[in-house]
Amino acid sequence: MQRVARELKGFVSEVGFVARVSGDAFKLRYFSSEKEVEFCGHATIAIAHDLVTHDRALARCPRVFLHTNKGILPVENRIESEDAVYVHAPVPVFSGCNIEPREICQVLNIAERTLDPSIEIGVVNAGLETLCLPLKGLDDVVGASPDLKTLAAFCDRHKLDIVVVFSTQVADAAHWLRSRVFAAPFGYLEDPATVSGNAARGYHLHRVGGWNGRPVQIEQNADFANPNIVRLAGVPDPECEFRVTFGGGAVLRIDGRYWL
Repeated sequence: MQRVARELKGFVSEVGFVARVSGDAFKLRYFSSEKEVEFCGHATIAIAHDLVTHDRALARCPRVFLHTNKGILPVENRIESEDAVYVHAPVPVFSGCNIEPREICQVLNIAERTLDPSIEIGVVNAGLETLCLPLKGLDDVVGASPDLKTLAAFCDRHKLDIVVVFSTQVADAAHWLRSRVFAAPFGYLEDPATVSGNAARGYHLHRVGGWNGRPVQIEQNADFANPNIVRLAGVPDPECEFRVTFGGGAVLRIDGRYWL
């Protein structure tokens, strides 16, 4: 699996590997070109959407279940109504952030004055160890320009997987937040559509009173006019009281066989 992922470096961010466990359950593992990824949200949506739309038996199931390194995750089948699937994010683990803001800003190549003091910085693991950094404005989010090697060293030093920067200022008023997600430890600088990072930030904002779980849409990437859209919602959960769900559809880009 690692060899296959390494061969596809520069073409995809991660490769997802799928094996059927039972009629409505599948085992998933994810690899970047550098190493195994504990959880990958955008790959999960793509895989679940593909499975449900190409298997007649699964298409009739209201839910399918994905066995991941971060637990068994239910996936809601909303293909017929929304052409989308909604995944229950892994149960969150919250950590205090002991990183100096000055160091974070230096690594991201942004000014300290761009930090939004009304929202605290947080570290949340909802599949990946995620630093959630609030900024004041859309320009501040778009203007972040970290160096790959510097950011990778920073993440290694602080045991982080990804860094999410975000702002409540958006390009489209229909959206809730603008975000960007940097993923240097996995061999590339930025992920243009990252539901695992946005789910972690959703858990963080819910914990600090910044989100009540209502369905929202998030803009992601550095392109003002053409962002990718990630959908989040919150649902009651017996295991952790509040569970983030993330959803979306998928577009088939290439169809073929991989020969081993």
